[in-house]
Amino acid sequence: MVRNEKNIVNIPWEERPKDFKGPLWRYSQNPIIKRNPHNNLARVFNSALVTYQGGFIGIFRGEAITGVPQLYVGRSADGINIQIDDNPITFVDESGNVIHTNYGYDPRLIAIEGVYYIVWCEDFHGPALAIAKTLDFVTFVKFEHPFLPFNRNGVLFPRKIKGEYVILSRPSDSGHTAFGDIFLSRSRDLQYWGKHAHVMERGYEWWNGTKIGAGCNPIETSEGWLLFFHGVCNTCNGFVYSMGAALLDLENPSKVLYRSAVYLLTPEKDYETTGFVPNVVFPTSALVDQSTGRIAIYYGAADTYTCLAFTTVDLIVDYIKKQAR
Repeated sequence: MVRNEKNIVNIPWEERPKDFKGPLWRYSQNPIIKRNPHNNLARVFNSALVTYQGGFIGIFRGEAITGVPQLYVGRSADGINIQIDDNPITFVDESGNVIHTNYGYDPRLIAIEGVYYIVWCEDFHGPALAIAKTLDFVTFVKFEHPFLPFNRNGVLFPRKIKGEYVILSRPSDSGHTAFGDIFLSRSRDLQYWGKHAHVMERGYEWWNGTKIGAGCNPIETSEGWLLFFHGVCNTCNGFVYSMGAALLDLENPSKVLYRSAVYLLTPEKDYETTGFVPNVVFPTSALVDQSTGRIAIYYGAADTYTCLAFTTVDLIVDYIKKQAR
């Protein structure tokens, strides 16, 4: 059973196809954001949405025709048809001074105690995590960098645990990392982070044997924190990114209770296997309806498209436990 989520009567949803037996299924109208969506943006992917004022709002990775990624605000009434702002987000520091960045990508977005927090990767003498907050999606206040480079896939938990904010991350190197495990860190103020703990190692199963990274913000259930993550394998044709899931202990989320030994989604459709970076399924956001347990997962496909997949809390939790390593 899901906990501490909102009732989302207009959550994007499509019933599982009658002839499909898997625990997670693609939206039949994928991709929901295609190439060259508007103006100077060539691709929009690896993005995150939340409910807002009866509809949905999100932070999107938009890559201009220069090839440089920046973060954009996007709005939607139904979570499917999305309007992206013309200009990227301008961040300010806590004194209101504009902060200039070289690039920004792969944002995650979460509301904690009425404040919206963005975690993303940007340039800090190499790829490094950044955190900012907003109340209105107009003014974005950026904090100091939480960690040294190199680090990616920063994902906040949706509530404090034992009085502390908790974040997942994936320390790496300056290149297109050929290794990586998921770690956990804690903070009382979102500024100073410590109490680091190892959460999950890359798998001995081939589909996630090269590296892993947290995907969507963890979802609180009666069985534990439900975490969708990406797993990467290395092939003679390059990396392949797939989606997996695990359950973490509610009060000690560095403890893995169950971890599926098999992937939930792997590149199979044309929009996942062909694109700017082929063979990528990259989960970054999940909407959860408290009343029904429905989950709508947003994922990037082939570093080119924004897509949707669906499941329910009961279905996916049961599947993880049955398929646990």
